[in-house]
Order: sequence, then structure tokens, then C-alpha cells
Amino acid sequence: MAPASDRARRVVVVGYDGSELLDIACVTSTLDLAGRIAGRPLYRVELVSPAGRAVRCDSGLRLESGGSLQRTTGPIDTLVISGGEGHEDAAAEETVVAHVRRLAALARRTVSVCTGATVLAAAGLLDGRRVTTHWRYASALRERYPGVEVDPGPIYIRDGGIATSAGVTSALDLTLALVAEDHGPQLARTVARALVTHLQRPGTQAQMSVFTAPDPDHALVREVVAHVNANLSARLDTATLARSAGVSERQLHRLFVEHLGMPPGQFVRRTRLDAAARLLADTGQPFATIARRCGFSSVETLRQAFVQQYGVPPSRFRATSTPPVTAH
Repeated sequence: MAPASDRARRVVVVGYDGSELLDIACVTSTLDLAGRIAGRPLYRVELVSPAGRAVRCDSGLRLESGGSLQRTTGPIDTLVISGGEGHEDAAAEETVVAHVRRLAALARRTVSVCTGATVLAAAGLLDGRRVTTHWRYASALRERYPGVEVDPGPIYIRDGGIATSAGVTSALDLTLALVAEDHGPQLARTVARALVTHLQRPGTQAQMSVFTAPDPDHALVREVVAHVNANLSARLDTATLARSAGVSERQLHRLFVEHLGMPPGQFVRRTRLDAAARLLADTGQPFATIARRCGFSSVETLRQAFVQQYGVPPSRFRATSTPPVTAH
């Protein structure tokens, strides 16, 4: 028998009606490309669904299933639960939850994409773990499953044998991290370049960044968000924002938690950090200029906030977030 390192790793992706097509494709296409670049099959990917039915995606497109969720057996290297608008229905279906729980016990590692975390939580697989999901659904996940530590900030989180990722294309970042873990960082970097994406965004990079700015439904919250984004260097404490919006601090706090999943002060801090991250990755501006433009009192204040949020200093973030220049 060939050694494990020479065999294609079996990856089982669970889909269901209402799955997001990108949640599935970001994983499957990245793993397929890794094998094509390596010149040999590295992953054997299977899409399974309840009763083996075709998966009707959010977009209306249909994906043919490769097998029945109920009849799938181990061993499995990686189990992936996709997200999508149908995640609540999937989490409420006892058959789906039971078989996800069964397959997770047969897998070396289990991964959720976006709202796929809801299915894992329903299966009891996230109790006592720190996880993430799409920021828009974080509050609902936290309220429904109080035993789960939900952090809506990072684009992905690895906690033991379970990894959870944020909205849609963050699955690409997590999958690149898995490729690096399995086959080394050089292959992951080559795959990233072929996909024309950042080499590898660290998992601690925030969701609410240049990649997806929040667009709340509530008009007042939307106006405050726009004001914050347009005035990062100004005074943006909760009292000042509340006065500007014509509401009490308590009311503004409640609205932000309801519509953004976090209080105003936390939103301002993350927005400033996200803006700084964008400038660090996309420009060569000095740290002092970036700190001033984004509302930090000094380079040291920026550094401390960056380390606390991202786990790395601004210099390291800039080095790992900026794609290299390729000679032609």
C-alpha cells in the first residue's frame, strides 16, 4: 500500500438545498488546482447530499451529487460542511445532523464554510470551541447555541480538529491554509498565484474589510457606518456618534448589536484596523501616515491594536499580505 503522503486525501463535501455555490466551489476548485499544479492527484473530492439528491444552490443552479450522505462511510481525511441560505433547514433536519455528527467522528478534520457552522453547532460539534461564521449570522449562532464561543472577526478559526470560516470566499483562504498544512507553504503560494488571490490572508484578518463592508438594513445604522468610514481620523467615540445621529448612547448600542453584531466602539476599532490593513497591503505609505489617517494616536498604538486583533505586527502583516512582483 502506498504511504499516506502519496495517496490522494479523501475530502467529503456536504451540500443541501440552499447551499451557496461559492462555498462549495472555493474548496473543490482550490483542491483540484493543487493537484494539477503538483502533477498528481492530491485530493479525492466527493459531493454528497441527503439521499444523494441533486443540490439546488442559492443561485438556482443544480449540482449533481456524488453520493448519499446517509450511505457515506469512512475513512475521511476532511469533512466539509457548506453554508448557504438553506443552513437553518439543514440544521433542523435530524437526519442531516445525525449523519454529519457520524461522519465527523470518522474524519481527521472537519471544516465548515460560512453558515455551515450552524449545522456543526446543531450536531453538538462546536460546544466549548471558538468558531467563526459570516458576521451577519454571528449573533444568531451565538444566541441559539450559547455553549459555542462565536467570534465574528476572523476570516477563519482553527480549534483542534475543527476549522470554521467566514463568508463565502474566506473558504478559499482556509483551503489554502489546509493545502499548506498538508503539502507545504510553497504549493499553497503557487496555487494562490494561479487563482490570482492574496498569497494567504492570515486567519486573523477581519471579515469586515476591503473584501466585504457592512451594509446594514437599518437606515440610521447605515448612516453612522458611512460617517465612520468617511471620518476615520476624527473623534468617533459612542457619545459623539450618538449625538450626531440624534439618539441616545444606549439606543445606538442596541441598534449596532442588533444589525452588526457588535457595539459601536468595537465597530469603530475594527473599521480603523481594516482600513489600516488595506493601506498596509495595497500601498507603501509609512506606518506613521497610516496610523494618522486611520485614527490611531501613534505608530505604537497602531502596532498594539494590530497585534491584539491580528496576532501579528503591521510589518509582518504587510510582508505576508502583499503579493510578490513577478518578472516577465
